[in-house]
Amino acid sequence: MSLLIDSVSKRFGEVQALDDVSLEIEPGEVFGFLGANGAGKTTAMRIVLDILRPDSGTVTWNGKPNTEAPRETWGYLPEERGLYAKMNVLEQLVFFARLQGVESKAAEHEVREWLERFRIPEYADRRAEQLSKGNQQKIQFIAAILHDPQVLLMDEPFSGLDPVNAALLKEAFLEMKSRGKTLIFSTHQMETVEELCESIAILDRGRVVVGGSVRDVRRSTGRQMVRLAVEGDPEMTWLGTLDGVRVTRRGQDYTEAEVAPGHDPGAVLRAALSRGCEIRHFEMADPTLEEIFIEQVGQIDTTERTLAPKAVSA
Repeated sequence: MSLLIDSVSKRFGEVQALDDVSLEIEPGEVFGFLGANGAGKTTAMRIVLDILRPDSGTVTWNGKPNTEAPRETWGYLPEERGLYAKMNVLEQLVFFARLQGVESKAAEHEVREWLERFRIPEYADRRAEQLSKGNQQKIQFIAAILHDPQVLLMDEPFSGLDPVNAALLKEAFLEMKSRGKTLIFSTHQMETVEELCESIAILDRGRVVVGGSVRDVRRSTGRQMVRLAVEGDPEMTWLGTLDGVRVTRRGQDYTEAEVAPGHDPGAVLRAALSRGCEIRHFEMADPTLEEIFIEQVGQIDTTERTLAPKAVSA
């Protein structure tokens, strides 16, 4: 029942939007598409939805071509707003559900439940143009799931959402997952990906440059990060002199360093103790998805960056 994208390529004139992309997304999985603007994420989603046809390659769901899947298989939340501005929320959500074969009364009941869950029940009779961008985004999410799709594809679903509304949408994601739905979304918010996704693909100029489970991707570099804070020596200039250790970020609360493959991260702690430092914080971790993303597709110099102040427990 997996979604299989096999050797898919797509060109628009001189632009190679997708170049031999192959991915397998397991049923019930939360999957993240990462990439800079223009990397090919939206094109890949639209090919899965059969909005676009690939120049070569195939897409299958449950072993059958996506072109043969019933349209109610898919739910889609586009990045662009797609609501009727003058139509009230309840009427258009029921209308969208009816297009997918949902009976009117059942659709209205489901709409009111979701509006309550998203803390906007009073918006049922408001026109879409009267809503904030964040609330319009929530309405579009409801429109995408009213017909209970097996696969939900979302293009930048957290765009325009404040932290409270983003948390509500994350709860909705987890509920859909608990019901066995397959969720695929693109975003630039790496912390959200690490929080929600089991697997990811990083696209760059139409090609998959990194893919797999989040855990495997983070460990694929072979490097580890250490975060260290000590009393009385905030600069820790000695840290960068250790063999295989490169300081990457300095902050008021801790300094972060990268430990090269084959070197022991614990050596950083031992070096601090040998200097008589009082340790306030020590942590070992794999590189973050943000760091891996920048390595793979970014042009940013990551030799040393400054961290904003952040509370770190002792």
